[in-house]
Amino acid sequence: MNHRGLVAIDSVTDAFGMSRGQLAQTIGVSREALHKVARVEAPRTQTRLREMLEIVSRVAAWAGGKEQAMAWYRAQPIAAFGGRTAEALVKDGRAAALRDYLDHLAQGGFA
Repeated sequence: MNHRGLVAIDSVTDAFGMSRGQLAQTIGVSREALHKVARVEAPRTQTRLREMLEIVSRVAAWAGGKEQAMAWYRAQPIAAFGGRTAEALVKDGRAAALRDYLDHLAQGGFA
């Protein structure tokens, strides 16, 4: 987060070894959304960034680290969501359902 409480794009891209274009694709926004200041600060962009970061940080411990958590986020199909990935769910605005699912798993529920 930067001093204004916004997700710092460069910190995220550095942490995950991604370009801004790759990050934009990962969160489901246009490339321009992460290159223009007004678009970076837009609520939709910031919400998607926060959702992605929250989910990746939730699974990092059991995934084996942040890199593995990002790999899971982007590629692992989740049976409970019809084989869709966490990335696809966040892009479709279903982060809350995914958080509920992760909470269920954390409490010992079945996948």
